[in-house]
Amino acid sequence: MKAEIISIGDELLIGQVINSNQAFIAEKLNSVGVFADRMTTVGDDEREILDAFHKAFTTHNIVTVTGGLGPTHDDITRAVTCKFFNTDLVLNNEALENVKRIFARRSAPPRKVNEDQALVPRECTVIQNRLGTAPGYFFERDAKFFFVMPGVPYEMKAMMDDFVLTFIKKQNTGLVIRHLTLKTTGIAESFLAEQIGDVKNLFSPDSGITLAFLPSPLGVRLRITVKAKSVDEAEHSIRDVEMKLRSKAEKYIYASGDKELEEVIGTLLKERKFTLAIAESCTGGLITDRITNVSGSSEYFERGMITYSNKSKIQELGVPSDFIKQHGSVSRQVAEAMAFGIRTKSNADIGISTTGIAGPTGGSAEKPIGLVWIGYSDKDETFALQFNFGGERRIIKERAAQAALELVRRRMLKIPEQ
Repeated sequence: MKAEIISIGDELLIGQVINSNQAFIAEKLNSVGVFADRMTTVGDDEREILDAFHKAFTTHNIVTVTGGLGPTHDDITRAVTCKFFNTDLVLNNEALENVKRIFARRSAPPRKVNEDQALVPRECTVIQNRLGTAPGYFFERDAKFFFVMPGVPYEMKAMMDDFVLTFIKKQNTGLVIRHLTLKTTGIAESFLAEQIGDVKNLFSPDSGITLAFLPSPLGVRLRITVKAKSVDEAEHSIRDVEMKLRSKAEKYIYASGDKELEEVIGTLLKERKFTLAIAESCTGGLITDRITNVSGSSEYFERGMITYSNKSKIQELGVPSDFIKQHGSVSRQVAEAMAFGIRTKSNADIGISTTGIAGPTGGSAEKPIGLVWIGYSDKDETFALQFNFGGERRIIKERAAQAALELVRRRMLKIPEQ
């Protein structure tokens, strides 16, 4: 089965609201064997909405619609839906009682415009809204299915879980769709593609398997997608491709699924009973923020310092003033002294540091914008690595934070840098 996801609302077209609904719906449809091959966004215009409905219902088995079911004059989805299915409105008593219940909880009587939301297309199956006042509608025509839901995300999500997915599961689509994402960092997309080689060596073109490269400032995600006839077949195919990818790029893969790098590091630190301390200059606390976003990080995170000025580096971390005078605050020597200083001062097992030029000012021919030194120190070694990150100030800071965390991961796993 193929689906089209239609989103309605001027606020989406002008960028006032980010359309998160379509991503949620697509993911949920995938989970029950339905592939959404088109997403359409239209404004609050009757002609545009009708045209989108006609195109979608002609070419797809399933159509989902969100938005425009509110009580104001610009909410026209219900009226357009009636026009599309050539039907009128009737009162749904269950929906009306729901409106009254919601307003009773607010200790306020419903207005007529709110009660009017209980008017629904005569030909539909009503999808009751347990979280809001606007019900949804479901139409079935010639083995095709048309779902209309509110644009409010939490109301739509409840309807998807309670009604839409339950209904589609009963249709037995005969298709299982599974995804697995491998997260990499420390390697550019083009180099990663070269490392992996021809994807024909991973799977055949007619196998129902695809591989997507999804780059971001923090790394490249490898998304494996499998379409199969059974769960076992899908899972087997995904694991087979995953194993082949890991054999080619294992050192760069730090996690799969939704797991973040800071979670991986937290697990490694706990397993080894290590503690971590961080001294940040150019990253301004980003690394510490990420580490402490993980529940239970107090078990392994000792402390973090933002030593932004030269004075603070000297006073708080014991960086020799001569290092700064001779080499500058952005240098291998200072990064090493910062990492060593934070480790010894806190008596932690591992110390890391960052010092760099995030721009847009402050760069030079010798030390350009994007230059970052990342220091590392443990009981056996203290060193620093040089990086040159591109992008604007925020991107440089985020890339530096990611590289510092990745350095910790690789040292704990004894993965060589080259």
